[in-house]
Amino acid sequence: MLNILQLQIKVLSSKEQTLNYIEAYLKKFLHLQPDIVTLPEMFNCPYNNKSFPLYAEFEGDITYKFCQNLAKKYNIYLSAGSIPEKDAQNHLFNTAYVFDNNGNCIAKHRKMHLFDIDVKNSQHFKESDTLSAGNNITVFDTKWGKMGLCICYDFRFPELARLMVDLGAKIILVPAAFNMTTGPLHWELLFQSRAVDNQVFTIGTAPARNLNASYHSYGHSIIVSPWGKILNQADFEETALFTTINLNEINLVREQIPLLRHRRLDIYELTQK
Repeated sequence: MLNILQLQIKVLSSKEQTLNYIEAYLKKFLHLQPDIVTLPEMFNCPYNNKSFPLYAEFEGDITYKFCQNLAKKYNIYLSAGSIPEKDAQNHLFNTAYVFDNNGNCIAKHRKMHLFDIDVKNSQHFKESDTLSAGNNITVFDTKWGKMGLCICYDFRFPELARLMVDLGAKIILVPAAFNMTTGPLHWELLFQSRAVDNQVFTIGTAPARNLNASYHSYGHSIIVSPWGKILNQADFEETALFTTINLNEINLVREQIPLLRHRRLDIYELTQK
């Protein structure tokens, strides 16, 4: 059994206030004894291109150390959402980290697919105006088995989820911030589809909606079983979702409907370059 706590929190304008608030909010739910705590996409930064360079940090800076210490202090695995990260060449990335309960960084994922969309009479956003794309598929070891990690728009690409599963992932963690156009249409659909197609648990953690912000998150943090059943889901508001999952369910599903074994790899295959 695995206890998962998803923190759907608002992003404050002050990074310091946000970090302090996260710890205070987490402490309210520690009595539930979570094994893994998950945070949203861009949890320390307003989601807009103007803010990304202003809030960006090098690996090992303030937010990184905060998350590292949080995991160690409270004996939790922390899927630390994502933050704007910069490198020595001043490239900016949308980057997710995972820390084990000793504070060790066990995964780092730079968003591979940048959110450049233009929905007619609705949503327009172009991450590539400020951000660079990552190039790595991210699967990492935990004491519960392998997990995959991607960020928001990455999850729309079925090839990436399947490659993570081929590398052994039994759970896919997705810090995300869908908007009010795509969220109602695609959020549940994508998490259920990826779970069913790959026979894994899918876990999406989003920020709460803040109507005073320039970008309005759909919220609705979610966890879906390998059967495609929604086990838990938030609404728009700030909240914490606590869910206990049975990892044996993955093997049960794969034994009863062995679709991964039934692939015709003599005819087609998906490979990583």
